[in-house]
Amino acid sequence: MRNAFAAAITELAAADDRVVLLSGDIGNRLFDTYRDRCPDRFYNCGVAEANMTGMAAGLALSGLRPFTYTITPFATTRVIEQIRVDICYHDVPVVIVGTGSGLSYASLGPTHHSCEDVGILRCFPNLTVLCPADSAEVRPAIEAALKLPGPAYIRLGKKGEPTIHDTPPAFEVGKGIVMQDGRDVCLLGMGTMTSVALQAAKELEARGLSSRVVSMHTVKPLDEALLADAFRRFRAVAVVEEHSVIGGLGSAVAEWLARRDGPHPPLVACGTPDAFISEAGSQAWMRARCGLTGPAVAAAVLARLGAAR
Repeated sequence: MRNAFAAAITELAAADDRVVLLSGDIGNRLFDTYRDRCPDRFYNCGVAEANMTGMAAGLALSGLRPFTYTITPFATTRVIEQIRVDICYHDVPVVIVGTGSGLSYASLGPTHHSCEDVGILRCFPNLTVLCPADSAEVRPAIEAALKLPGPAYIRLGKKGEPTIHDTPPAFEVGKGIVMQDGRDVCLLGMGTMTSVALQAAKELEARGLSSRVVSMHTVKPLDEALLADAFRRFRAVAVVEEHSVIGGLGSAVAEWLARRDGPHPPLVACGTPDAFISEAGSQAWMRARCGLTGPAVAAAVLARLGAAR
């Protein structure tokens, strides 16, 4: 996904001289082509993410369209005050890009995990929160963010994530992408966990259950029409996210659901636990530990359906 971002931002910057890229001491080789084509619109701000974020706000107030880019916890939770006050309060069009989100850096421990970012950032007024599912959704997400009048956060994986789209999809802020339709269960994937939702759908199909799978790439604003249809049509709705079960997409859906009247099918929340994970290992190992695999998600749905009978 980070390679897709580098390619897309390079092309967009070449076509739009308002685009400026600010990096937090990473991506030097990744952005070689960008620097060659737009040498006066790339700033490596070093290990000074708060300054980078404030600088981006100033550039946006000057009429430019800055993107900040670094490893997710350093692009987000490390600079919460600057995002809140410099960017969101002034409602300026800065695009914050976090790479290696969720458990992408599982081997480096909790300092490099980012399982709270969405929960924190979606609380800020004016901020749009986008979580592309794969490399094919990255460029459309960037283009959509660039058209917004205010700030946006784009949550990326690292590299090597499976591509789930054959071609770049139609991407609209606040509108989920239905990857496959079904009749029994609706699986809402946030970001790179959409591929796991597709695996879970295969597991459920083997048990005789048909699943709709949605790339729920926008956490704020939610696709309320899609949610209303899902909770009306399906026996269960499950959220699959590489984020804490507190504050992320599952919480956003639960909050939306709590504001509605009447009965509804069960909501199954599959995410990381409300705890720091101190063990180190591969991302695949960490996902398995947290129950974020296709079989584990399918088992959680089946268990909830059994309890709902």
